[in-house]
Amino acid sequence: MAILVPMKLAEALALRADAARRAEQLRTRITASARYQEGEAPAEDASALLVEAGEVLGELESLIRRINRTNAATEVTGEGTLTDALARRDVLRMRHGVVTAAANAAAGDGQRGYRQLRSELKMIPALPVAELRRQADDLARQLREVDTLIQRSNWEVGLLD
Repeated sequence: MAILVPMKLAEALALRADAARRAEQLRTRITASARYQEGEAPAEDASALLVEAGEVLGELESLIRRINRTNAATEVTGEGTLTDALARRDVLRMRHGVVTAAANAAAGDGQRGYRQLRSELKMIPALPVAELRRQADDLARQLREVDTLIQRSNWEVGLLD
């Protein structure tokens, strides 16, 4: 039975990212060593790598379960649970991306904004660029605030078993 070491949520998130990277690296090494030329030796023992990958993925699953339990049980001021705050942050990022893309497209960013000849058609924005930029700024502020709450919680909250 594995001994669960008390740790903060932020530490578990770092371990989760590391385990995911290790699992991907092991996958790459396994596929590189799964076949080898007759008369040659494989670069690595693919069977041993598979066992190691299984162990790493088991650790990853345990961390993900504990992180999810912690996120669902942790209250964040003004946001509900940490899970709610994460959902809000994800959607704020998407909203910011949509509004910024709309403002850029309406402003003609990256496109020629002038006519070379009088016979060329003039492009007119279909959206209020200045208002969209204000909305994007407000969304960016909200995103920073929610992200700060999440980061604070990550360092203050202990990981649940």
